[in-house]
Amino acid sequence: MNSKQHLLEKIADLKKTRRAVILAHNYQLPEIQDMADFNGDSLELSRKAKDTDAEVIVFCGVHFMAETAALLSPEKTVLLPDQNAGCPMADMAEARDVLELRRQHPDALVVCYVNSTAAVKALSDVCCTSANAVDVVSRIPKDRDIIFVPDKYLGQHVERMAGRKLILWPGYCPTHVRLQPEHIESARVSYPGVTVMVHPECRPEVAMLADEVLSTGGMCRFARETSTETIAVGTEVGLLHRLKKENPSKRFIPLLDQAVCPNMKLTTLASVVWALENRQNTIAVDSPIREPARAAIERMLDSGPITTSEVPLD
Repeated sequence: MNSKQHLLEKIADLKKTRRAVILAHNYQLPEIQDMADFNGDSLELSRKAKDTDAEVIVFCGVHFMAETAALLSPEKTVLLPDQNAGCPMADMAEARDVLELRRQHPDALVVCYVNSTAAVKALSDVCCTSANAVDVVSRIPKDRDIIFVPDKYLGQHVERMAGRKLILWPGYCPTHVRLQPEHIESARVSYPGVTVMVHPECRPEVAMLADEVLSTGGMCRFARETSTETIAVGTEVGLLHRLKKENPSKRFIPLLDQAVCPNMKLTTLASVVWALENRQNTIAVDSPIREPARAAIERMLDSGPITTSEVPLD
């Protein structure tokens, strides 16, 4: 028996004894995606875990994702296999700085991308994902100012699509920002007739050249439904494993082979085993933060208008 098979069997046994569910983000290593019970984006995974009868959630992703799972399932134990798996974008917005910006714009509502810490979510009126950000912003009355944190490029995409001016936080994803217009131009030359889809975390000059600007979940749906046989993918390269697996008759080309998030690649089969065996790297959110942060997520899931701020400024 090789070491990989041994680790997979150990994970299967530990899942039973710990009553665990294993979640893997779309950017994880192929062997992690293949081993997991569910693949998807961070919020999609957290909602699936909430609906299972599992007692333990192993989140193969980065820290803010495990926090989101803990927010939605406070009664469950949430484990992050590698405690060093953080998110540079999330770290660009600290709670004290967001609070100061709120004080500068006391009448503004804060829309917070889920790629943020629980402390920042707690200071926000509503969360959003890359898939629903335009819809969330459109639910806010046009006479209200909007602060958008932490991704300025997703915010600029929302400005274009929703026709709203936002107060943008200067954060960004270091992986997506590496994608440049010349990568799209090169793909079109090398693969005539190619369809180019990119993530809204990309620079606006990249998004403007693409055929589709989609979240990872949107990319998966588009790939299934389109008749196009060759698709260039402008996001973290981990998604290509799922795209190829779900659409074996189609061809997927990364716009940039170096579009790699090192934090997303920290999780290994061995670290999953270690987390399950030792119940280590538990992720929990303290109650004073948990309730307002969870409220911001739940407000996103509601379909009604977002009109008043419930976040205190002191």
